[in-house]
Amino acid sequence: MECMEDLKLPNSIESVEALEHLLSTPTRGLIKDLGELDGDIAILGVGGKVGPTLARMAKRAAPGKRVIGVARFSTPDLKQELESAGIETIQCDLLDRSQVQALPNVKNIVYMAGKKFGTGGSEPMTWAMNVVVPAYVGERYAGSRFVAFSTLCVYPFSEIKGTGSLEGDSVTPLGEYANSCVGRERVFQHFSKLTKTPGRLARLNYAIDLRYGVLHDVGLKVLWGEEIDIRTGVANVIWQGDSTAHILRCLRHGEVPASPINIGAPKTAQIREVAEKFGKIFNRKPIFKGSEAATAWHNDCRLAQKLFGDPVVGLDTMISWNAAWLLAGKPSHEKPTHYDERAGSF
Repeated sequence: MECMEDLKLPNSIESVEALEHLLSTPTRGLIKDLGELDGDIAILGVGGKVGPTLARMAKRAAPGKRVIGVARFSTPDLKQELESAGIETIQCDLLDRSQVQALPNVKNIVYMAGKKFGTGGSEPMTWAMNVVVPAYVGERYAGSRFVAFSTLCVYPFSEIKGTGSLEGDSVTPLGEYANSCVGRERVFQHFSKLTKTPGRLARLNYAIDLRYGVLHDVGLKVLWGEEIDIRTGVANVIWQGDSTAHILRCLRHGEVPASPINIGAPKTAQIREVAEKFGKIFNRKPIFKGSEAATAWHNDCRLAQKLFGDPVVGLDTMISWNAAWLLAGKPSHEKPTHYDERAGSF
């Protein structure tokens, strides 16, 4: 079975198809963990940016398991693409409790549904998606192991010079989006404790695809000669394939009640250094504005590193791949990460 550790990483990624294949290639640890996991896997909210590659990775790592992708599937092509990869699909509006109740019994749940961008002006929908839907899911899948996507934004800013926020630290976030994410975590923890169901809350840092992500955002600004707001001087970036493998492996490392885990790289990237590396590749001098603040969303990922090891793809490789992708004018999701947002408004 193909795994990331056995691949010779390319100098560049030439197509969306090649990118999707690499993003969904499992790690050796994931293949082992899913092989020891009993039961099939359902992925709720599979239709987002990360969901399709996560579903494919799960199926590639455990081809003998049923992998079921659940979403509204507003993009019909995605349903067909997933099914062609051996993934079963179910069309479901997770805000409709009756539809959630009708979903099949599954022993392992990956919860990916939620709302972030466009939160401003649609706060009620944000809370409904991020808090009400988890209540429906927690009720329906009482007794099923789960890992639920969360975010580094649940933490307050911490000192960049320190080690960063730890999983046991208090969560006092900025803005309605991040507060609704705390609500999501608390709902899942409630059902986990009530039903003695093991789970994890994956507080994801910045996953890197070549079509979006912090490196895409910074590289594009350097390439286009746009100013980079340097007040947020750091960002923890991890190759999306690595973060996906870590999150899926959380199904084998659940706790009761469900506990958080920071998912990211062992070392935080310095935005100024990243921009300067892009500048050397593009032969352009980055333009900065402002100065680095003493604090940012900055967290400690040693627990994930202890459980799952280091990411396979390093920072310099991610920068090189992003630079080649941008220079070639390849596709973009056109969804900025807003990693430099300092008021919690998305």
